[in-house]
Amino acid sequence: MCTDCGCSITDHHHHDHDHSHDHHHSDSASHQAAHDTLHHNPQLNDSKTVAVIKKILDKNDHEAAHNRAHFDKQNVLGINLMSSPGSGKTTLLEHLAPLTDFKFAVVEGDLETNKDAERLHAKGIKAVQIQTGSACHLDAFMVHKGLHDMPLDDLDVCFVENVGNLVCPASYDVGTHLNIVLVSVPEGEDKIAKYPVMFRAADLILFTKVDLLPYFEYDLEKEKEVARKLKPNVDILEVSTKDEDSLKAVVEWINFKRKMR
Repeated sequence: MCTDCGCSITDHHHHDHDHSHDHHHSDSASHQAAHDTLHHNPQLNDSKTVAVIKKILDKNDHEAAHNRAHFDKQNVLGINLMSSPGSGKTTLLEHLAPLTDFKFAVVEGDLETNKDAERLHAKGIKAVQIQTGSACHLDAFMVHKGLHDMPLDDLDVCFVENVGNLVCPASYDVGTHLNIVLVSVPEGEDKIAKYPVMFRAADLILFTKVDLLPYFEYDLEKEKEVARKLKPNVDILEVSTKDEDSLKAVVEWINFKRKMR
């Protein structure tokens, strides 16, 4: 079962295979968060359950390292986009496309349908759709499958647009280098405080749909303070698709991270 919400984990990808890569296992933030959850969730206090989930997480981390090796070999920056449903992940990518000076593609995750991938294709963005079925997050095995259909040798950045969910995606390293978490103004205050694991995993928090601030009771500065209490060094940007300069700031952040690699 999933480490956080008790959902089903699809087991089709937990196969044993040997990759000829030298993996250096380290406890990622997501891996550590998942294991912390095991120890604090009363529903998961059975030793056999803990052992099974630990095995799943360890296998996932091994595959995540393999995915990063794919990215590193082609000098591609991998970025995991996470948020609740409707925060604007696909819309952000659509609007970034005309502004970037780098080539990017998307591994798109949803429970069902190809709608988001089709939206991206319509904008000329290469996208590979992963349908997770009952799983409320992407894992490293699913992303690895998508990478086989991705022209990494012709890319600078590969986005993984995770399933809309503020819980489970934070516990699964998918093999990217960076995590961007979106939180939108219409979602209301308190999402950051309620879902701390997700926001502790963020390298960048994007407050989206900020053009709607006049129509909602939303204390943006207070939410920023909550975020920085959880992770003092997290980067934060405000974004509106109606404000091109705010989108350019996201492009600049990504380019800075590319140069720092």
